Amino acid sequence: MPDPNLQRAARLETATLSDALDKLRIPGQCLGIKPRDHAFRMAGRAHTVLYGPTDTADPGNVGDFIDDLAPDTVVVLDNGGRENATVWGDIMTWLAHKNGLAGTVIDGACRDVHLCLKLGYPVFSRSYSMRTGKDRVQVDAERVPVTIGQARVCQGDILVGDSDGVVVIPGSREDEVLDVAEQINEAEERILGYLKQGHRLDEARVKMGYHALQTPDE
Repeated sequence: MPDPNLQRAARLETATLSDALDKLRIPGQCLGIKPRDHAFRMAGRAHTVLYGPTDTADPGNVGDFIDDLAPDTVVVLDNGGRENATVWGDIMTWLAHKNGLAGTVIDGACRDVHLCLKLGYPVFSRSYSMRTGKDRVQVDAERVPVTIGQARVCQGDILVGDSDGVVVIPGSREDEVLDVAEQINEAEERILGYLKQGHRLDEARVKMGYHALQTPDE
């Protein structure tokens, strides 16, 4: 079935959504999470995974959940910002791409970057490294709230990623965020229209109330 809010979100830039989040005082910017290729763009609903250090008495695994995820899902991996243990590599990239997932977001490191670049599969992470997470970290829980770049992400939240990074739209406030973001986008497009007609930037910004677009309402 079509997902109207996901379709709306996919048409917007992360910068526009970030301004809408600021206006609504929602901390939804995933700070420090960057695309492995600036051409990557994604929009989808989150499947959250929380990692922790390996339990030596009962070691778990780094995650065999890809087969169970629906197309257009964003895999959201909270590895606590660890850069010394990767939780995503070429096998997972290949299968996620094959299964039509929207992308992967990692607060931590990925590896085998060459394959996501070759396939055009969007991976957004804090860093990358060759060092495996096997025997270092394990999946502690799935479908639970996680933290990605200081932003809270819950199962089913919308995530959008592009060349500027990643934002999360909380499921409880989707309509509100998207309404404000679309208003901001329309105002900015009208400013560009005025400039193309030869008007001054300061005049166009005043006319469209540019400096207040992201300011929270009192």
